[in-house]
Amino acid sequence: MNKKTINRDVFRFKHFSRKGYSLFAVLGREVLVGVLSVATLTYAKADGISTLPLPDDTTFMRGESVVLDELQVRGSRVPLSQMQAAKMVAVINRDDIQKNPSTTVNDLLKQATGVDVRQRGGFGVQTDISINGGTFDQITILLNGVSISNPQTGHNAADFPVGIDDIERIEILEGGAARLFGTSAFSGAINIVTRNDKESGGRVKAEAGSYGTVDIGGSASIVKPNSRNQLSGGYLRTDGGTDNSDLKKARAYYKGSITTKPIDLDWQIGATLQDYGANTFYSAKYDNQYEETRRLITSITGKINRLPLSLCIEPTVFWNRSYDHYQLIRGQEGASAGENYHRLDVYGASFNAHTTWALGKTAIGAELRGENIISTALGEALDSIDFKQIRGSERRYDKQAKRTSISIFLEHDVVLEKWTISAGILANKTKNTTQGSKNNSLSPGIDIAWRPNETAKLYFSLNNALRMPTYTDMYMNNVIQKGDPTLKPERNNTVKVGTTVMLGKNHNINVETQLFYCHGKDIIDWVMTNEESTRYESMNIGKLDNMGISANAEYKLNGITMKVGYAYIYQHHSTDKPIYRSLYALEYLRHKFTTEVRHHVFSRLWATWQGRWQQRMNGYHPYWKLDCQLTWQEKRWSVYVKGDNLTNHHYYDLSAVMQPGLWLMAGAKIEL
Repeated sequence: MNKKTINRDVFRFKHFSRKGYSLFAVLGREVLVGVLSVATLTYAKADGISTLPLPDDTTFMRGESVVLDELQVRGSRVPLSQMQAAKMVAVINRDDIQKNPSTTVNDLLKQATGVDVRQRGGFGVQTDISINGGTFDQITILLNGVSISNPQTGHNAADFPVGIDDIERIEILEGGAARLFGTSAFSGAINIVTRNDKESGGRVKAEAGSYGTVDIGGSASIVKPNSRNQLSGGYLRTDGGTDNSDLKKARAYYKGSITTKPIDLDWQIGATLQDYGANTFYSAKYDNQYEETRRLITSITGKINRLPLSLCIEPTVFWNRSYDHYQLIRGQEGASAGENYHRLDVYGASFNAHTTWALGKTAIGAELRGENIISTALGEALDSIDFKQIRGSERRYDKQAKRTSISIFLEHDVVLEKWTISAGILANKTKNTTQGSKNNSLSPGIDIAWRPNETAKLYFSLNNALRMPTYTDMYMNNVIQKGDPTLKPERNNTVKVGTTVMLGKNHNINVETQLFYCHGKDIIDWVMTNEESTRYESMNIGKLDNMGISANAEYKLNGITMKVGYAYIYQHHSTDKPIYRSLYALEYLRHKFTTEVRHHVFSRLWATWQGRWQQRMNGYHPYWKLDCQLTWQEKRWSVYVKGDNLTNHHYYDLSAVMQPGLWLMAGAKIEL
């Protein structure tokens, strides 16, 4: 009897081709198709994803080949593959971004089911982003794994130095994540991962449209075997779609990396400058407000991974500086007219070390973080000898607040054939040096994932988190706001269960469901205490429970992509304090429904349609919004037309700030 001999050599399959003879190359061989997975947020690096121009939906129709990268994934604080990871992370990938009618990062996030985006003006001029019924101060925002959150106020946290063409993907983690990202990750985290070009070249973009809007941008990269340098920038100006909502914004971003035998280094520098009419952003009584913001972010991250016992050490140093100039009445100067200046510095260092041994994967990390604000309104009064001159003004900074934070992280992960168990704890000590107060806290958590088969996964998590009040919460005191320096930190416990299932003969249907319950204590909000109140006051409003459910489904077949999502939140609030009106915490989204259809029209023309219906509590009317983009896609260039709010519906996301109606834009992009 003849015995069939099979060649057991492993063939690493990284190249798809439509040639008829291609299959013979792998006959009788074990084939490994590139490991495709999605990185979770912790210490995410953009170099895990190909950043060559992505194939469009006509690639396979044209018979062209596609190169797939092998991706290394880090789940939690140690490396885990997508199937091993114990957390659910929603991802907006490069393909979604490329064909999306959105103009800014903030607009992209509006289609994420569990994310609430309350925009005050067009093009993300000032946006409050929250997750699962939380507030905009309760999330951590990261750029390539480094926090860029703003402890002055979350209103300014979404001022990004990158445009959507610079982004590889956006990762969204819903639920408390303090043991991963520190105390500010109270209700979730959002990580923006920028592109890493694989070859030298560049990109340019130009678009224009309604209300005198012009948006130009571009990037250039120099790629060598052991180094990479990328520079991007852009400029936007618009008259705005409503009164006193004009905007001028400039941004620049540089990222570099070098690979050597002892260590890999990645660094980034970003800057933004915004001048904008602030309409009724902070008070309906004043419709001619104005604001200028300046922001600089820097960080350097190393990776030492050629150490004994599979030990890997990743140190990071960072420094961010922000300037904020605000006028209650545009053009009127001085404290008596409601004009304020602020300068904020956030700086520190951290490290993460992990190793793999017989009982699993263990990680330990630490972070030392300092926050220092000098201001004309926020902080404790300085001695006159310590006043600091404000550049471009005759006024001086006469107030200051400082605090330092030390965090220690510990996590252990056990990965079995069908189970992943990840448990950890954060120990934090925060000292407010201007007040002399201290706060010590422990934030434990556990995440469990069960994989009954290759197409399904079930999640369970229980996490605790704490958030310190912002400087605005504590110190702002003017004709429309009154802060409280004695505010307690917020605390919560979040329980979450979820599933993800692939269906269909070709696994072309993906369904995700989540159920969560968040029990909050000493929640901070801005409220009016009675009907006669003329100012909002910051206070700990008591216990606040958010509970909800969400579901997302995606279907792909023959070049058509369809997505649908729904989220429902119910809130229970108990307090012994008088509250007449809430400005943030109690104005949550009860219902959010999203749809998206992407389809081929003819030849190289593609269309993307996005719809969103939502109902916000506390007196807001529900609304439906429809957006569309038509794109003619060539290999190295594309032209497009997009419409925002096609039904021309005027709606409100926040207080008395009316959003623009129909907004049309046309533009072109070229890959060099």
